[in-house]
Amino acid sequence: MRKLRMGMVGGGPGAFIGEVHRKASRLDGRIELVAGAFDIDPEKSRQMGKELGLNPSRIYNDFKEMIAKESALPADQRVDFVSVTTPNNWHFPISKAFLEAGFNVMCEKPMTMSLAEALELKAIVKKSGKTFGLMHNYTGYPLVKLARDMVKQGDLGEIRKVVVCYPQGWLARPIEKQGQKQASWRTDPKQSGAAGAIGDIGTHSENLAEFITGLKITEICADLTAFIEGRPLDDDGNCLLKFNNGAKGVLHCSQISINEENGLSIWVYGSEAGLEWHQEHPNQLLFKPLDAPVQIWSRGNGYVAQKSPAAARCSRLPSGHPEAFLEAFANNYVNFADTILAKEQGVTPNELFNDFPQVEEGIRGMAFIETAVKSAKSTEKWTAYPEV
Repeated sequence: MRKLRMGMVGGGPGAFIGEVHRKASRLDGRIELVAGAFDIDPEKSRQMGKELGLNPSRIYNDFKEMIAKESALPADQRVDFVSVTTPNNWHFPISKAFLEAGFNVMCEKPMTMSLAEALELKAIVKKSGKTFGLMHNYTGYPLVKLARDMVKQGDLGEIRKVVVCYPQGWLARPIEKQGQKQASWRTDPKQSGAAGAIGDIGTHSENLAEFITGLKITEICADLTAFIEGRPLDDDGNCLLKFNNGAKGVLHCSQISINEENGLSIWVYGSEAGLEWHQEHPNQLLFKPLDAPVQIWSRGNGYVAQKSPAAARCSRLPSGHPEAFLEAFANNYVNFADTILAKEQGVTPNELFNDFPQVEEGIRGMAFIETAVKSAKSTEKWTAYPEV
């Protein structure tokens, strides 16, 4: 298989997530970064491209110049896809422009700034015929895929209860007022959107709950708070959930929980068994059968592969050799790349190739954000999801 040529918009000097995408995309030797518009400041874009060792002719001032000049290159030289790693307000216009120009797109979450934009992007993806990926990276962990497959195979029985939490503490002080780059844009409604913590990490929680259970959230009762005085977006969120099979759930996310780092965790309880997984200890999944001892399933073992081919596909090392955050990003990139190449060869991508978040997950994420914000402002106990 040939290497895919990757372009990037965003991820300039000092960026966090752009560098994660670059490292993860090249982990398996399947993708090569060849072009980019890395910063809204052209000088910083050139600086970043130079640091990455790119051909100066393929370091662009902005994404519009990038589209024009990449489109003019021969098909075997231009980028195969672009990764969008900008602040949220740029996700939609950049993704839209590249799709309409005939390029595949991998986009950071949340996909857009509104549900209306998300629905519009779905139509654009369909019309373009191109591959669109959404980087909900936690779906790339092998044992998250194992958990999903256990639920799908009926090991838990009927799902009754879902508890998902995501505590962080990095915004416990108003560091956005001190010029901290990540805090500055994530707490700015013009760049981040209608929600703060509930949009930034609450969407990961929502996505993980729906991914593992295969269920859809139908109603929310949300309480959102900005504990830091003067902060315009929430830094703490607490939600009760209803699912489409009658199951109930609790979702908590916070960025003011002091001394918490990246504590995404989920518990799923069915009529026959339960599951428990922690992102900070990602290589083990607890399986809790009724009237039997708790089982610890460890990544990289043959019994995991037998149960979940998707989990096996996402494991690079034998058991006991930890794999985690970067590898989860890389797993989504591998599946995204294999889907692009399969389509290029006129082959329908199989289920394992197609196992990465796409536009539908982006729509669900925006529906979650808008419903949670609406619920928090309402005096009604429950707020229903829109019909999406």
